[in-house]
Amino acid sequence: MSPVVVVDTNVPITANGAEDVDADCVLACQRAVQEVLEDRRALVIDDDFEIIAEYQRNLLANGSPRVGDTFLKWVLTNWTNPARCQQVAITPVPPEEGGFAEFPNAKGLETFDPSDRKFVAVANAHPERPPILQALDSKWWGWRQALASVGVTVEFLCREQIQATYERKFGTPAKPRRRKRRG
Repeated sequence: MSPVVVVDTNVPITANGAEDVDADCVLACQRAVQEVLEDRRALVIDDDFEIIAEYQRNLLANGSPRVGDTFLKWVLTNWTNPARCQQVAITPVPPEEGGFAEFPNAKGLETFDPSDRKFVAVANAHPERPPILQALDSKWWGWRQALASVGVTVEFLCREQIQATYERKFGTPAKPRRRKRRG
């Protein structure tokens, strides 16, 4: 297990719980958030508040009543503490150039969600190349191999659910058809 992680916003959101989310997935996200809150893993963020701003748009800063909200309060309290939050610089570039200079220019990532590129750029810019924790954004399942090919690791906390959602939305790769033999 890596001692540092990048946390996609959907992890603390899922940790907050929702009726349409599998209980095992919520629990996995709560455990992942607790690892950060309990200093078992340090959080990696950008030094320009891109990630924190997204957390703030989606979670409650007062830290209650849910685990994901507690995570945001913890981030706002600890973002300048290098033992708990490690900041890396990412360089904004025009969207047609990838959004961030640190976002890998690689085959299979051309259609990567622009709003999520900051997480990949942060992981790619950090010297330890920490994994990105991902809960339920099924598009990431489709990009996992392209990300791995450039050394970016994604920890899928809700692997079965995200794979099933991806396959339902986007289908699975077609299996080669067998030709019928005549004769």
